[in-house]
This record gives sequence, C-alpha cells and structure tokens, in this order.
Amino acid sequence: MAWSQEIRRVHQKMREALSLTRASLATGTPGEAATRELLLYCHGFCTALDGHHQGEDRTLFPAIAAAHPELRPVLRSLEQDHSMIAHLIGGLRAAVARAAPPEELDQHLEGIGAIMENHFRYEERQLLTVLETLELTAPLGEALGLFAE
Repeated sequence: MAWSQEIRRVHQKMREALSLTRASLATGTPGEAATRELLLYCHGFCTALDGHHQGEDRTLFPAIAAAHPELRPVLRSLEQDHSMIAHLIGGLRAAVARAAPPEELDQHLEGIGAIMENHFRYEERQLLTVLETLELTAPLGEALGLFAE
C-alpha cells in the first residue's frame, strides 16, 4: 500500500463530504427535519475531518518525523493548520447547535473549506513523495481517520 494514494483518497472523500454538507444546506427546506438533516451532515463531516487530523497528528506525522527529521518544520506547520481547523469546526458546531441561519452556516463551511483545501494542497506538495516509500504498519483508520477504512 502506498500511503500517498491513501492520503489523496481520504482528502478527496473529505472534499466530497464538505460538498454534500454544503449542498444539504443549500437545498434544505426550513423546519425541524431540515435542521436534523443538517446536524447529521455537519456532525459527520466535522467528525471525519477532526478524526483525520487526529490520526495524522498521533500516528502518521510521528512516523514521518522519525524517518525524515528534516520535515519537522513542515509537520509543525500542518499541525498548526489542524489546530486552526479544529477551532473553525468548533465554531460551526456551535452555530449548528444554536440553529444559526443558513447563510451563517454556509459562511462557516466556506471558511473551513478554504483552509482545508489550502492545507490539503500544501500537505500533498510537501509529503506525497515521502509517503510513497513510508514504512508504517499502522491500520489506515488509525493513521488517516474514518474515511480511510
């Protein structure tokens, strides 16, 4: 298994999950059922993205740092992105919990999407070559989160 292919696949699934979440918001009808549906989409997306970053921080990045110590500054930068995205996810969760208007929720999703896409592109530029040959025996889900399995 090439970790580079797996991380690309997970990133694509995260992009699709964000797109579905935004589409759910855009096409949702007012009312309690729509709110529950949006809660489900947002919860799933937020949980998946957060889990992906926790897996990287806990398993993947330490393995990369051990094999390629010269990449530690890159990994620190990526971990800072994870922290920023977690903060933005917290804001989205709070907005969903208080039933914020769709426009506000979309602004949260747009912000998360912009940072997420920038983060994914940077991560792929910096790490894909290393991930081609990384020897890591951890299960996919442990290293890359929910969408890896």
